[in-house]
Amino acid sequence: MKKRFLFIFTGLFALASLALAQPYHVVIKGGHVIDPKNNINGIMDVAILDGKIAKVAKNIDATGARQVVKAKGLYVTPGIIDIHTHVFFGTNMDQTYSNGPNALPPDGFTFRNGVTTIVDAGCSGWRDFEAFKKQTIDASQTRVLALLNIVGSGMRGGKFEQNIDDMDPKATAEMAQKYPDLVVGVKLAHFNGHDWTPTDRAVEAGKLANKPVMIDFGGSKPTLSIEELFLRRLRPGDIFTHCFGQLATREPILDVATNKVKPFVWEAQKKGVIFDVGYGGISFAFSQAIPALKSGFFPNTISTDIHTGSMNNAMKDMLNVMSKFMAMGMDLPAVIKASTWSPALAIKRPELGSLTEGSEADVAILDLQDGKFAVRDTGYFGFFDYTGHKIEGKQKLTCEMTIRKGRIVYDLNGIAEPIVVRQRPQ
Repeated sequence: MKKRFLFIFTGLFALASLALAQPYHVVIKGGHVIDPKNNINGIMDVAILDGKIAKVAKNIDATGARQVVKAKGLYVTPGIIDIHTHVFFGTNMDQTYSNGPNALPPDGFTFRNGVTTIVDAGCSGWRDFEAFKKQTIDASQTRVLALLNIVGSGMRGGKFEQNIDDMDPKATAEMAQKYPDLVVGVKLAHFNGHDWTPTDRAVEAGKLANKPVMIDFGGSKPTLSIEELFLRRLRPGDIFTHCFGQLATREPILDVATNKVKPFVWEAQKKGVIFDVGYGGISFAFSQAIPALKSGFFPNTISTDIHTGSMNNAMKDMLNVMSKFMAMGMDLPAVIKASTWSPALAIKRPELGSLTEGSEADVAILDLQDGKFAVRDTGYFGFFDYTGHKIEGKQKLTCEMTIRKGRIVYDLNGIAEPIVVRQRPQ
């Protein structure tokens, strides 16, 4: 009787072990993994099961996996997070970025750049956020989060964005609290005038909602003091975007006469103010960025400010911006951190931006091309800003594959085997 019981128990244990040893859905083999959160920087395999990161280790057994990705010679990183985008695309031709033609449908530009999460930076306000949610957030494969514009009508342009009476901290905070998983902060943008009221109302909304604020000074003559902004009005964790802009209507962080970062800027970053690139159409200049990086002042987060204008200008896309920062002296791990783990922390979403086992499987597989791919056999890639200033770099990032929630959503050169997973007959 005891032998029979032992036999049955052993059989059940074996069946349970087989169940536990379910083949992985995707195994990425032989890539150079860079995962800043977990301090991983080396050749590793990554296994994915049921939409989650199942394992990151050397020599993972891929037997029975539905798909195997050959990543030798490529970099495997967390899915890239772009915290400054404009994606409330619509057909109201007079509304610019708010349900208008200047914004972009997310899935058209994200996956081909390894981007799996984006933050819409203020296209919608509390009045139209729910339309944005239904029209864009709910309809996109890309994870779309939002910074609510302090202007209730969002980025409708013209008089709408200058209407201080429509900057309602209480209504903005209430909408943010209604959708806490989607709204990650508050945005001030495009207001023109020497007036602190818009800034103060945005920060008040951020306090009420317990969320960070992203500040974009639209413009002012005389310019508003960024020293006052950083040290007296913003809180640790608030975000200053377009940090390398140089326009006559905004005070720059670098003194152009001395080519030195202003002392209070270092103090502000130490205090916890987050400096975000927010490249945009005219909001990034090498004349600011190059001296700043040479002095050791690096941005906390890299982002695009992508819209129909910037994507067809000097900015182009996220990987182009990341490549520019490498050309200016940031190393690859620092660029990856500023595009994954650091933005996840900036928007208070620490479950994102890493390859932590058990986390949702958002993965980018990148190729770091060298100068032999550059045009005209120069050995260099050319990077320029909107002023026409050009620099050269020997490396450029391109995207080979993007995985979102454990599913391959972009494969440039067919490196998955099999490329298509077909339903097995029952």
